[in-house]
Amino acid sequence: MFEAILNGLSGLGAGIAHLHWSNPIMIAVGCLLLYLAIKKDVEPLLLVPIGFGAILINIPLAGLMEEEGFLRTIYNMGVANELFPLLIFVGIGAMTDFGPLLENPKIFLLGAAGQFGIFLTLGLALFFGFSKLDAVAIGVIGACDGPTAIYVTSKFAPHLLGAVSVAAYSYMSLVPVIQPPIMRWLTTEKERSISMESDSKPVSRTARIIFPIMITVVGGLIAPKGLPLLGTIMLGNLMKECGVVSRLTKASENEIANVVTLLLGISIGATMDGRLFLKTQTLLILAFGFLAICLDTVCGVLFGKLMNLATGGKINPLIGAAGISAYPMAARVVQREGLKYNKFNFLLMHAVGANTGGQVGSVMAAAIMLSVLQGMGIVP
Repeated sequence: MFEAILNGLSGLGAGIAHLHWSNPIMIAVGCLLLYLAIKKDVEPLLLVPIGFGAILINIPLAGLMEEEGFLRTIYNMGVANELFPLLIFVGIGAMTDFGPLLENPKIFLLGAAGQFGIFLTLGLALFFGFSKLDAVAIGVIGACDGPTAIYVTSKFAPHLLGAVSVAAYSYMSLVPVIQPPIMRWLTTEKERSISMESDSKPVSRTARIIFPIMITVVGGLIAPKGLPLLGTIMLGNLMKECGVVSRLTKASENEIANVVTLLLGISIGATMDGRLFLKTQTLLILAFGFLAICLDTVCGVLFGKLMNLATGGKINPLIGAAGISAYPMAARVVQREGLKYNKFNFLLMHAVGANTGGQVGSVMAAAIMLSVLQGMGIVP
């Protein structure tokens, strides 16, 4: 009996003996993510569970990601089969107002222009030797849309999930820091001072209901591989606009989204084992992700300048920066920058239109890339 107790006590501290050099570093990274979330309010809903998950997975011998481990069970339940990001998309659709976009449809072009950085970064990742599927996952970081990046990566490049997810959400939270210098660099003070008048008419309830159905059908026919992404966000929006399923809408916005966000975050953290995460490849992914968002902003603003010329100076090029999917953060950045140069410059609703166009555009960009890969026989 005494010998058995001694043998049992000898197991205490075994985790210390089995620490890999990378584990303490990743535990520190997890603590950094918790600091950013708690102290700096950087995407706390996701960074708190991601950071804590990173700490858990880097404690040796716990078996959390073994076949029947706690984190492996959660991962298999909703990340391995893409369920969690798709459920979040239903909630995003339920919270999104496409009214400003429908009131001024030409602004949708800015949402499309804001996705060019994805394709440019995709080409660069291929040039640096990443596989086609890995390059797609890296490029999608530029969508500035966490659920899209998670969906694509978990489905086609799960070994990159931790790095891509951390990059996507970190850069999304840094949009107010990343975008303004680029916006000022590409525009003149005169352009930034342009006031945009609204001559649009209110959108009817019928149009708001038809829009998600039409986008689902048209987008699905163009790029069927991305229909799960497009269909879930449009389902959420249809529930919001039809007005007859308010209980489902509220559940999608609140209870379902909150539970899924918690489970998704801790599952992402579980992929951040230091032995797999701390590689040169991870640093390249972080660099490419940053480049993708910068290029998205550049392309959006430059297209805004082109629209300004085409309309005889009626479009403020700043709103092109909102053509990414960081909703509504990017629209607020545009409004704040515009006010610096013209205190009567209320660009928010125009920027929101571009921003919602960016949400649809990011999903369509991912769908197009996946459908192209399917056509090439790379994905089934």
